[in-house]
Amino acid sequence: MSAGELSPLAGYRERTPEEMAARARAFRLEMSRRRTVRDYADRPVARALIEDCLRAAGSAPSGANQQPWHFVAVSEPATKQRIRLAAEAEEREFYRHRAPDDWLAALAPLGTGPEKPFLETAPWLIAIFEQRWGYDATGAKIKHYYPRESVGIATGLLIAALHHAGLATLTHTPSPMKFLNGILGRPPQERPFLLLVTGYPADGAKVPDIRRKALDQIASFDPAAGASAATENQNNG
Repeated sequence: MSAGELSPLAGYRERTPEEMAARARAFRLEMSRRRTVRDYADRPVARALIEDCLRAAGSAPSGANQQPWHFVAVSEPATKQRIRLAAEAEEREFYRHRAPDDWLAALAPLGTGPEKPFLETAPWLIAIFEQRWGYDATGAKIKHYYPRESVGIATGLLIAALHHAGLATLTHTPSPMKFLNGILGRPPQERPFLLLVTGYPADGAKVPDIRRKALDQIASFDPAAGASAATENQNNG
């Protein structure tokens, strides 16, 4: 299509209010069962399944439709070992020297530490990169708009897709993560966003006993209208 040309909306399917309510509830319940898992079985996961989940992530909206992400899916044991060694080196520095006491206190209930055996045990690691700029067809450098927000949205879709497929996930963010560029051969304009671990949970895997915030703690409805009504009542008083 030429610049500015639009095409008819083909993918949208309108549903009855009852269908919409049922689907929303089913998806909510499914996602409420998602938990971060740190103990993985070494059972293989088909590449085709990972490919479909990555295609779902690639459908995410992005600033100016620039799609400023790149996903590197790793299953090769030697590469996973290199990633683990590099990540654990950064994690040891973090836990021993860089992390403030309040951060370590917040992490303590989750049972995390510098050792990351899941980086080798899990069948797949997906390194997610944020492309701060790119190149057009002529090789000219082009700026990407809202790359971090766009990559965050795509990552959320990927986590949901993997969970929907029946796999567990873990978001891992060793700091800094620049070692991923070297190990995985990614160019300097790409910034590591996070490392997503995925596979089957190990038999007997345990997770921290956490609770998610209630809806009224994470969402508000028409707060401006409520504030206006309260102000009017005060004025009438």
